[in-house]
Amino acid sequence: MAHQQRSEAHLSPVSDTEDIGNMAAVLAPRLAHFAGVARTEHVTRAAQEMQVPQSTLSRSLVRLEQDLGVDLFARRGRTLSLTPAGRTFLSSVERALAEIERAADEVRADADPATGKVAFGFLHTMGSETVPGLIRAFRADHPRVRFSLVQNYGEAMLERLRSGELDLCLTSPVPDAPDLVGRRLDEQKLRLVVPADHPLAGRRRVRLAEAADESFVTLEPGYGMRRITDDLCQEAGFRPRIAFEGEEAETLRGLVAAGLGVALLPPPAVARPGVVELTVTAPRAVREIGVAWLDGHPDTPPVAAFKKFLLSRRGRLLPD
Repeated sequence: MAHQQRSEAHLSPVSDTEDIGNMAAVLAPRLAHFAGVARTEHVTRAAQEMQVPQSTLSRSLVRLEQDLGVDLFARRGRTLSLTPAGRTFLSSVERALAEIERAADEVRADADPATGKVAFGFLHTMGSETVPGLIRAFRADHPRVRFSLVQNYGEAMLERLRSGELDLCLTSPVPDAPDLVGRRLDEQKLRLVVPADHPLAGRRRVRLAEAADESFVTLEPGYGMRRITDDLCQEAGFRPRIAFEGEEAETLRGLVAAGLGVALLPPPAVARPGVVELTVTAPRAVREIGVAWLDGHPDTPPVAAFKKFLLSRRGRLLPD
């Protein structure tokens, strides 16, 4: 028998994204009640199993049918049986409730103080040594905390903070924005990297102005190191002549080794053959490293613990 279409529905047919949101908000609290009654086909037994007053359960079912404009149950006293529409609806409701439960389990697991997850972003130049060392030290006291790690340049990480994809990030320069909190943790000396056969390669120290006539290889615009390079060169009295732009510091070192220019870079984790790294005496060539997070964003226990750990490393964040 075809199911009966109710003459009136409390909601208009879904026609756009706003209506979908309204429908979901109305239906969601009643779906578990519907599924419980559908399993038992008896309001009293379902109410006992779900520990819900029978009157509340009955009203919930009536309102659900009114919202949908469709009969979901055929009623015989307190016994109910699903209509064809009810059986169709039940299969989707069970999938939806299972997905909600899975999502609830996932977020509870991510927030667990002992085994939760931290979404942590950091600069490419900190990925080979600094970040592994930090995580190793943190997990000495929190051995089961999990990490979702993202390497990117500074501006991209800040956008991922704002979107909620990251909990914390190590970046440079330390951001100064009203929606973010930034804390300076350390500073890192930068070096002028030159080819091994370069006239300056026999030196240990150099003023940046001595490289005014050189071609530079740099990171692309938008990277913190690119901004620092431009600012330091301007402070030294010249505008760098850019020969190549890249996305990763070790690629730039390879270009320097090939004789394609010089670069201002943080020290490498492992010395690279074919280049010489010179201390810059003037201007003072450093970059600040800091941790950032979204202002007002509540921390789960594992995120709060890792944030506290990072802040405790002020002045000794970077390996010697």
